[in-house]
Amino acid sequence: MSSSLVYVVTGATDGIGWQTALELGRRGAWVWVHGRSPAKAAAACEKLAHTVEGATFEPVAADLAVLDEVRGLAQQVRAKTGAVDALLNNAGVFMTDRVLTADGREMTMAVNHDAHFLLTYLLLPALKAAPQGRVVNVSSMAHAYGRIRLDDVDMAQRYDGNAAYGASKVANVLFTFALARRLRGTRVTANALHPGVIGTKLLRTGFGAGGAPLVEGAKTSVYVATEPSLANVSGRYFSDSREARSAKYANDEALQEAFFAVSEKRVGVTWSV
Repeated sequence: MSSSLVYVVTGATDGIGWQTALELGRRGAWVWVHGRSPAKAAAACEKLAHTVEGATFEPVAADLAVLDEVRGLAQQVRAKTGAVDALLNNAGVFMTDRVLTADGREMTMAVNHDAHFLLTYLLLPALKAAPQGRVVNVSSMAHAYGRIRLDDVDMAQRYDGNAAYGASKVANVLFTFALARRLRGTRVTANALHPGVIGTKLLRTGFGAGGAPLVEGAKTSVYVATEPSLANVSGRYFSDSREARSAKYANDEALQEAFFAVSEKRVGVTWSV
């Protein structure tokens, strides 16, 4: 295992995730490049390796809609990595129609939140083994209109693609703030961010064309994952590489805790930090 800093980036085969892996690699890091399939992850690593010298790009595959595959992802990383310096929970989907996973969870929430909640739980020992571990949750300005129905997280009663996406993005922020409280007294921090309005496949699917270049979309993720001055900063929200104010709805501590408990049940774990 290399002595380089180690990063895990989900959804790193294209878009913001690929650019984030590239920028971290340029710092000489060991980067775990997650993709939905082994072929996509391997192809992304090959392209990254041809673009950057002095870095190690390691492919890891998992369908984030399948909890057993998330567990397999964590197992692969932990088997080869003693410590993880930062976990960047970047992967995301926008579903125009309501689609359920094999175990009956709504796809947007399952991929954008549930998978990362479980992956963070499983990689926490590796994050705690680092000199200063970081959990970086890529949310969105869309969290401002997101609402969580604790009695209907999977939107069985009424589904709308934009509402589902907003709910998953506010879920990222609620999770971040509740997690940061649990991590007090450890060397691990948790922060959330808005990457900008970036020209990605997700943006085109959910919101139409347009958006800034990918290099702009990776900047805040890389900043939150690597900036030395943030070593002891936790439970914050960032935008444009600086601390920003999250939506008032996301700052409700009672909601954060209630949703954390719901999330534990959804993925079948009980946190103990």
